Amino acid sequence: QVQLVESGGGLVQAGGSLRLSCAASGSIFSINIMGWYRQAPGKQRELVATIGSGGGRNYADSVKGRFTISRDNAKNTVFLQMNSLKPEDTAVYYCNLQTWGARKYDYWGQGTQVTVSS
Repeated sequence: QVQLVESGGGLVQAGGSLRLSCAASGSIFSINIMGWYRQAPGKQRELVATIGSGGGRNYADSVKGRFTISRDNAKNTVFLQMNSLKPEDTAVYYCNLQTWGARKYDYWGQGTQVTVSS
């Protein structure tokens, strides 16, 4: 079993920055993708950014140029640096881990609230 523990959410003014962290523990196969998704009230959960175990990155168009995803493979930790935050970035941010062994495994963190005030 894998556990994901997120930290770093909070309240920030528009134009400010926050850094989210997510530490994974448990049975994690070497081939994996870690990422962040978010869900605003009344909306579906959406992709924010992902990073593969080989370092490949993928971003939602709405965050390109403002958010940066990175990871520390030795610590199984993924980070999301969020700059130039906008009120529309307000959401619960969820950490996600996809990993492949005999089959695909998909894990989620508990979520951390990010609120951007105008």
